[in-house]
Amino acid sequence: MSAVLVSVLPVSAAGGGDAGQEEGFSAKELVLGHFEDSYWWHIGTFGQKEVNLYLPVILCSQATGWHCFSSRKLCEGASYLGFSIAPEGKYEGKVVETLSDGSVVRPFDLSLTRTAAALLLNSAIVLALVLGAARWYRRRKITETPRGLAALMEWAMETVEEDLIKPTVGENWRRFAPFLLTVFFFILINNFMSLIPFFPGGVNVTGNIAVTFVLALASFIVINLFGGRAYWKDIFWPEVPAWLKVPVPLIPLIEFVGIFTKPFALMIRLFANMLAGHAAIMCLICVIFVTVSMGAAVNASMTVVSLLFAVFMNALEVLVAFLQAYVFTMLSGVFIGLAQEGNVKKDKIVEKNKN
Repeated sequence: MSAVLVSVLPVSAAGGGDAGQEEGFSAKELVLGHFEDSYWWHIGTFGQKEVNLYLPVILCSQATGWHCFSSRKLCEGASYLGFSIAPEGKYEGKVVETLSDGSVVRPFDLSLTRTAAALLLNSAIVLALVLGAARWYRRRKITETPRGLAALMEWAMETVEEDLIKPTVGENWRRFAPFLLTVFFFILINNFMSLIPFFPGGVNVTGNIAVTFVLALASFIVINLFGGRAYWKDIFWPEVPAWLKVPVPLIPLIEFVGIFTKPFALMIRLFANMLAGHAAIMCLICVIFVTVSMGAAVNASMTVVSLLFAVFMNALEVLVAFLQAYVFTMLSGVFIGLAQEGNVKKDKIVEKNKN
């Protein structure tokens, strides 16, 4: 089953909920609560006991300076050194500080949240896979047939290079292969880890728009930093009738806006697709609780139906997890390739001189 099934049981991010309450069930709160970040990582519920991984809270108060302590001290609505987690309002689910005059402010927060912890863990997995394969090659002859992890990573990298990077970037593909391979495997691992229904999986990292923003920003920098002269000429002085460029630079303005809309589309596409899949599964699971008051027969039948559809959606999400990594890498490669048109000839001359 999906990782979202696990989130039906734990308490809310603010620590004030009761997992056993049937009254006042809100499907909206449950679905939205699944995507909220928290200062601890729920591992599981064993009997009546909640087991959580409490993460470090790192704050800088304007009044008392820096503080570092376990998020356990803020559980269940508790307050520590004037800090607490806001149950509602503008800073709901975030750490706030109550000053001596009774005012509530938001301190500078560098805490390691659940999403950040999952991001670090998944990044470590990507490094372990790549460095593990590289270690195999360092210890053996290049002519020896790889096995195990090395064979899997070699096949995956060659497939991405041959079927994705080369056709999209073009002749200058070797220069950008490391970046695009990193993007592909980073997104892929994060997507797959979000589908694992138990710790340390279950966190929808790529469903966080801050993560997809950084990925899109990296593509934006690579596209424009290494863009050729022809790329920038087509933006600021495209080959269109002069009246479309002067005195009002209509087409150059549209092309300039396009510099930012391309990475923006990358960011929204990945974020929305990963968010929508988890939201759909959560809505299906909510049917079980919504139909409790309709009687045992209706609730039992709808439980079976919702679980079957949830399993189907979960299987579909496995495909979506791969496709989103593929599409993000492919479009980044296309945009990089379009920006490289003016650099291919220059690179050929440099390579010929080296030889």
